Amino acid sequence: MALRGIQVLELAGLAPGPLCGMILADFGASVIVVDKVGPKLNMNFLSEGKSSMNVDLKNSKGQEFFRRMVKQSDVLIEPFRAGVMEKLNLSPETLLKDNPKLIFARLTGYGQSGPYSSKAGHDINYVSLSGLFSLFGWRNKQPTPPANFAADFAGGGLSCALGIVMALFEREKSGQGQVVDASMVEGAAYTGSWFFHSKEASFLWSQPRGQNPLDGGAFFYDTYETKDGKWMAVGAVEPQFYSAALHKLGIAEESLPQYTGFQKGHEVFAEKFRTKTQNEWCEIFNGDNECVTPVLSLEEVADHPHNKSRNSFSRLNNLVIPNPAPKLSRTPGASSALSQNSKKIRTEDFIKSLGISEEEISRLISDGVIEFKFRASKIEEYTTLSKLKQIMIAVYRRKKLGQENKMRIYNKEIYFKES
Repeated sequence: MALRGIQVLELAGLAPGPLCGMILADFGASVIVVDKVGPKLNMNFLSEGKSSMNVDLKNSKGQEFFRRMVKQSDVLIEPFRAGVMEKLNLSPETLLKDNPKLIFARLTGYGQSGPYSSKAGHDINYVSLSGLFSLFGWRNKQPTPPANFAADFAGGGLSCALGIVMALFEREKSGQGQVVDASMVEGAAYTGSWFFHSKEASFLWSQPRGQNPLDGGAFFYDTYETKDGKWMAVGAVEPQFYSAALHKLGIAEESLPQYTGFQKGHEVFAEKFRTKTQNEWCEIFNGDNECVTPVLSLEEVADHPHNKSRNSFSRLNNLVIPNPAPKLSRTPGASSALSQNSKKIRTEDFIKSLGISEEEISRLISDGVIEFKFRASKIEEYTTLSKLKQIMIAVYRRKKLGQENKMRIYNKEIYFKES
């Protein structure tokens, strides 16, 4: 794999950091998630293929232990607000002095400087500040959040992963590490550069939101409900594709010119698409030049013939997992969710490389400085759901019978205690 041999530390955070770490892991990097000690709510849905341990970074001994980990690592992914690592005595200056080759990736909403650098926020806030949010929404309606996709993932996790890979490439020449300041505001805006550069193109953006050719304003670039309550996506922008789409719909082109009567076009297309099911329309639009496709759910994508032919998705029990992209011809990635090899051994090997004795490790554990145990991913928890249901039923029955109800069950090093 392309990143085999790269050691990554991922400080636990919400969605963007875990996606960044997942991308690196899927292409061969060894990733250890470092979380806080003590009880916590595991909201990391992207922890597959990563090792895990907990370190108390507020404790001086924990900071010292973490610095030893950094010395043996290539990359650090840090998701905290600006200034947090400095308060923990783990600033870039400190860690790069310990390890001059370190790639210190700081993934935040607003970046490491500026009046908003310490401000709290989420994807909706970062996208709003990027300018892109003003483009998302239906005609005569308020801007509509595109889920937490544009900033968290496109402008955040993916952008940060690109920055890390570029820094690793540059390190091959200079032998030096550097800081990657990945702002989700800037990442989202940069991903949307085309919108900024095309702003003066009046044929694209002269109308209010939701009334332009590429934002749902044009009837030939929109979605339409089918007879069975599903949807088809139409993107017949070029004249030849528009003509092909009209032909398959059974509409005479002279009765519906492409760039006049957008409202009439919406009504005509909506009425037509409601006459057949999604599958029936897929059979009709089976050529190469119509630009009409089904709107698939997350559960349906793996069964589509095109996606199946390219092995774009895999299944893990009832979950559909996207396979790594892009596909590299010699060193392709492999979904970490499907290769759950022994993470605990990899973490143990890494800790041994720090030169720390077993006695010292035991002392750190007993002092509450570190917690060294395998933490299951959300997918692994999901795969054991049926067994957990059986366990909870057994607990309930024992309660009903007045029996001793303290139970500790180990399964993949997950334990559940009912008392």
